[in-house]
Amino acid sequence: MKRCFVKSFQICFLGIFLFSCKVDVNKSTIAETKETSQKPNIIYILADDMGYGDLGVYGQEKIKTPNIDKLATRGIRFTQHYAGSTVCAPSRSALMTGLHTGHTPIRGNRELPLEGQNPLPGSSVTIAELLKDAGYNTGAFGKWGLGFIGSEGDPNNQGFDEFYGYNCQRMAHRYYPPYLWHNQDSVLLEGNDWTNTVTYAPDKIQEATLNFISNNKDEPFFAFVPLVLPHAELISPKDSIYELYKGKFEENKPFKLPHNYLSDYGPEMIPYKYASTQEPHAVYATMVTRVDAYVGQIVAHVEKLGLSDNTLIVFTSDNGPAVEGGADPEFFNSTGGLRGVKRDLYEGGIRAPFIAVWPNKIKENTVSDHISTFWDMMPTLADIVELEVPTKTDGVSFLPTLLNEKNQVEHEYLYWEFHLKGGRQAVRKGNWKAVLYDIQKDPTNIELYDLTTDVSEKYNIAKDHPEVIAELLKVMQEAHVDSELFPLTQ
Repeated sequence: MKRCFVKSFQICFLGIFLFSCKVDVNKSTIAETKETSQKPNIIYILADDMGYGDLGVYGQEKIKTPNIDKLATRGIRFTQHYAGSTVCAPSRSALMTGLHTGHTPIRGNRELPLEGQNPLPGSSVTIAELLKDAGYNTGAFGKWGLGFIGSEGDPNNQGFDEFYGYNCQRMAHRYYPPYLWHNQDSVLLEGNDWTNTVTYAPDKIQEATLNFISNNKDEPFFAFVPLVLPHAELISPKDSIYELYKGKFEENKPFKLPHNYLSDYGPEMIPYKYASTQEPHAVYATMVTRVDAYVGQIVAHVEKLGLSDNTLIVFTSDNGPAVEGGADPEFFNSTGGLRGVKRDLYEGGIRAPFIAVWPNKIKENTVSDHISTFWDMMPTLADIVELEVPTKTDGVSFLPTLLNEKNQVEHEYLYWEFHLKGGRQAVRKGNWKAVLYDIQKDPTNIELYDLTTDVSEKYNIAKDHPEVIAELLKVMQEAHVDSELFPLTQ
């Protein structure tokens, strides 16, 4: 790869906005760990905007995902796992910090000028820092979105030894960018210049992921793989995966002009918008199957290196399916029959697939209805590496469920908030689900659903259960801590 070691002009421009200090984690509370050789490698694969129903093993009928379906037979599949949020950055913040969106520092996709998002504060403790303290080599490969190069939120300042990919999630709207980031350096992609489309960035990120695994095969490693696919823009190389779907579907909804969020590659191209496509159904299916191919490559690589028996592999998605850029979740039943999509706090916007494989630890071909979520990963990983959680967490370790043990602690409740569209909140407590939309307009217009009998959230029964409504409103009030940067209503 050709490297450009001169800092981009964006860094200079953004310097006045960003901070570079990072607070050290207090290690005095950390317990003694196992010998290094006994610690499992951990690979956490995070798809972007993939719906609960986009995988064959979760009911998908039009898109092929054989590798992920096979992965599920080798381990455990959760049916009630939840993303950290309904959009990208706060979902990742909840995952990294072990805090729900009423507490986690980044609660929205707030952008900085030119490139990057608001940084995760230096005082945050991430799962990467936790695992580094346990002796792990750590790497992140894909889309970050939690702080630009040199800021407190830079992945290298949040516990990752190596980062390769898109630092900025707006830049990740484009699959043929001129450059990606490798730690502090921009890496030019051959042939790409916002007009010509030669090098497909996800393929380069996949190469970096496999190289990291190879380079760290002799020591415990944590590979965080936040894939960009299948987030819009909808675009794909015309390869063998594309040929699986070319001409297969009716294309009655092309993404083309006139559309105010469309900008094709060329001299006047606007980077944060999306390219047009005449065949969005075929291309979306191609992108999901490419995710599946990447997962298959990672699994095969781990097996080739003889690491399978001591490696935990997790696959999930950051939020529900999107409707941008020509994506059509209704056509593919991407929510698996659940209500809502990305930016909704109904089940379709936040329920995520979750598959975990760990040979000789996780029983094969297991299905669990344990209620779990992104902010559970902090205590779960701490349990796996036998560390005390070095910070406050809203999570509950689900290691007992992974190991088929009977001592699983359940959540008292799960909580989400979304600070756009007038402010939204949701609480799940047991099988009750309360949803409150447009708080700015009417903070009392709360909906209630019984997920035992109404997982699709069709029947609002709030008027029949005033005592439940009162209880869940109180949870909403207590779970939300005000954030000056991300106010609940705006």
